[in-house]
Amino acid sequence: MAFRCPFRIVRRTFTTSNQQQARSAASRLDHIHKAIPAYHYGPSPWYKQSNFGLYGSTRIQFGNKVSEKNEIKTRRKWRPNIRSKRLWSESLNRFIRVKVHARVLRTIDKVGGLDEYLLGDKAARIKDLGMGGWALRWRIMSTDAVRERFRKQRAEMGLPALEEERIGRHGHVVSGETLKGEIKEYDRELEDEEQRAEREDVEDVQEGDEDENLGPGFMEEEPVQPADERPRVNM
Repeated sequence: MAFRCPFRIVRRTFTTSNQQQARSAASRLDHIHKAIPAYHYGPSPWYKQSNFGLYGSTRIQFGNKVSEKNEIKTRRKWRPNIRSKRLWSESLNRFIRVKVHARVLRTIDKVGGLDEYLLGDKAARIKDLGMGGWALRWRIMSTDAVRERFRKQRAEMGLPALEEERIGRHGHVVSGETLKGEIKEYDRELEDEEQRAEREDVEDVQEGDEDENLGPGFMEEEPVQPADERPRVNM
């Protein structure tokens, strides 16, 4: 006869993270790219956080730390130099907060801005974009400024004008109203990410202020008394 517990055991979760932030990387990636045209190279299976920023195909490297004296090897890792930056987008006319690798940041400055980096047409550039850069590329290519830029380039090369087709986040041709709704939804996600990053910055500053207000004399060494002035202890 199976034993059945007469009361229900409620497990308390010791976490203060938002339910949407605590989701796994795979489910979060599916939520962001559920309606964006498919990325040909797919998500990165090794360094999963690179799917949410401009990491430039970098990932954690592993190796050994060898001592000079005994040549003893100790396993260690090298993490990429990732920074959270607010980059200006000419087509969107706003700042976008994104996690970017230091090498990618130098490339953005070299090519002339975030839009020029995202609109690169070489295969190596498309591969370096990753899932995060692919979503930003779709967003700026949906703006009227980028569409007009491509139309002028085709006219300068003597190519016939293409019929205007608006591709939605599902990768299908949609109407103008549907595309505007999808763009507003993606912009709302960017604003939520911006607000979340600002709250984290404020919390970091507050934690730093609390550390500074620990009171006078915190972590200060007491002067050493001379041997003659030290109190004697009778055994």
